[in-house]
Amino acid sequence: MSLPIVEITSCDFAYRPDDPVLEDVNLTVDEGEFASIIGPNGGGKTTLVRLILGFLAPRRGTVTLFGGNPARTRLAAGYVPQQVHSDRLFPISVLEVVLTGRLGLGAPENAPWGERLRRALFRYTKTDADAARGALERMGLSGFEKKAFGDLSGGERQRALIARAIASSPRLLILDEPTNNMDPQGTELLYRLLEEENRRMTILIVSHDLGVVSRHVRSAICVNRRVLVHPTSQLDGTAIRELYGSDQLLVRHDHRCREAGHQHLPE
Repeated sequence: MSLPIVEITSCDFAYRPDDPVLEDVNLTVDEGEFASIIGPNGGGKTTLVRLILGFLAPRRGTVTLFGGNPARTRLAAGYVPQQVHSDRLFPISVLEVVLTGRLGLGAPENAPWGERLRRALFRYTKTDADAARGALERMGLSGFEKKAFGDLSGGERQRALIARAIASSPRLLILDEPTNNMDPQGTELLYRLLEEENRRMTILIVSHDLGVVSRHVRSAICVNRRVLVHPTSQLDGTAIRELYGSDQLLVRHDHRCREAGHQHLPE
């Protein structure tokens, strides 16, 4: 039996000793999961992601990623933060942005990160270029390779950044609010592409859009100091009130699967 992708046991975290952010967190994310991390502002969602990726260490308890210390194993994860600031006038192509997701690959596993970076910066290989182009194609951006990154629309930029994250074929992809500033059509397209990526990797999405959560992902990791996991088909008004302390807009679409795969909305 394979180890869980993420395993958190009896975890507490606080930035200040008298102000706990997360308490007694127990969470297991298995291979192939497609889940959303939801909860109120300040409830600990971003802190949970940082713990999973090893950027923070728990005050109590344990966090493992791919069965090891996240600070050492997180290179096998892809991460797209909520906000990526870039100079729209900086002359870099879409392909060059996605290629940076290949930085450090090919160096020995025990090589220091500085050595990985130096090796990668000298030359990208044909394998790197093929992987980057393949990631762009999977994100619906084939033919965009030579376009200036700054000329892309908001939705196109976000998909290019996700292509960057998946170019290294990570086992886990974590996205923080990937549909911010996207229109409904762009949001629907992105989630359909991510459903396809879920065939290759485990996906966690931080999101406030409960309607999208209930329609696409299989489970919701509810974070408000403590953590509870609900199948999206059980994410009803009572669960939302307990999580947020008030009514929230929830468009209910039970997630249904068949042996042939996911049911998609009509084109």
